[in-house]
Amino acid sequence: MTTAQADADRTAFKVLGAISFSHFLNDTMQSLLLASYPLFKQGLDLSFAQIGLITLAFQFTASLLQPLVGAYTDRHPRPFSLSLGMGFTLAGLLLLSQATTFPLLLLAAALVGSGSSIFHPEASRVARMASGGRHGLAQSIFQVGGNAGAAFGPLLAAWIVLPHGQKSLAVFSLIALLAMIVLAGVGVWYRDQHRKPKKATPATGPGLPRGEVRRALGVLMALMFSKFFYLASISSYLIFYLMQHYGIGAQEAQYHLFYFLFAVAAGTLLGGPIGDRIGRKRVIWLSILGVAPFTLALPYVGLGVSAALTLIIGFMLASAFPAMVVYAQELMPGKVGTVSGLFFGLAFGLAGIGAALLGQLADHWGIETVYRLCAFLPLIGLLAVFLPDLRSGGALHGHAAQAAAAPAK
Repeated sequence: MTTAQADADRTAFKVLGAISFSHFLNDTMQSLLLASYPLFKQGLDLSFAQIGLITLAFQFTASLLQPLVGAYTDRHPRPFSLSLGMGFTLAGLLLLSQATTFPLLLLAAALVGSGSSIFHPEASRVARMASGGRHGLAQSIFQVGGNAGAAFGPLLAAWIVLPHGQKSLAVFSLIALLAMIVLAGVGVWYRDQHRKPKKATPATGPGLPRGEVRRALGVLMALMFSKFFYLASISSYLIFYLMQHYGIGAQEAQYHLFYFLFAVAAGTLLGGPIGDRIGRKRVIWLSILGVAPFTLALPYVGLGVSAALTLIIGFMLASAFPAMVVYAQELMPGKVGTVSGLFFGLAFGLAGIGAALLGQLADHWGIETVYRLCAFLPLIGLLAVFLPDLRSGGALHGHAAQAAAAPAK
């Protein structure tokens, strides 16, 4: 049996399924907060500025804390921190259901964001540990749960929270409790992996100089900006754009948003395994720069073609993220938590900033102008040419050869 076959046989699909299901529950609860804004605004007579501050409290703790949590757990693994993080979310939901003042809403949003900050870096580490060497596949299985949860949360808000009021949010604390139980089981597996005798293994990093690693990370940050700003333009404003540009009703526009979210989930699920097979740099290159012809055409086509293009755009852009995370983990071996926290934190932060900024631009210039401008964002994918090819090992061999030749000078 080959090494690759042996690794595939060791892939812990039960653990991956548990971590993906927990990701589904986590992101469902997060999206419940955002979908409940109309309820809070009306019930507590909040201004749009105060709604923005609630988002800031959530995004601040959900994004900026993640790299710090990841860096800490890289050095001090905490197998049961996943359940602890979900406990913060549970407390946040209970407080949301009872909050009668604006400061309490801010605190509740911060608690939900803190739970997310603890969950994502460690859950991504567990996905890599359970991968059996199929890192892209594992990352995709983990991430697709979050995509599904983000799409499902607004439906629960529409069916339960908005009709039954703020106090009905307490019911969803049971979801957090279920997630804590599932993650406690994952924590037992995680702890057992650390107790196993460590085998001596050769270094698996690419062996690149620090300057080249930093340059590669800078390129990835620019690509993240391109991807998440464009996705924010679709996920936050597609319904308004379709209603204004094509004159359709809100219900029909909702179906188009569903098509897009479905394509995002499919792209997330398949992007990782494709990267395992053809190389992550190729997936990153194709998914971001390759989507540019479709984004550039989107503002100028009919409604039917628009639906097809949003499917293609959602699939291609979403396929990049699992490949990016695993590529960065391979670029910085031994820092899985730091990398995961950085990238998931950026995803939260850039999506929030993008939605706010694009909303301001839409108020001033119109939503159609915003879509025409955003169409050029995927051209930033040209920067992918500067990413080293970690799959081939060419960079590693070249630098090793230089090091070997250095004493002869």
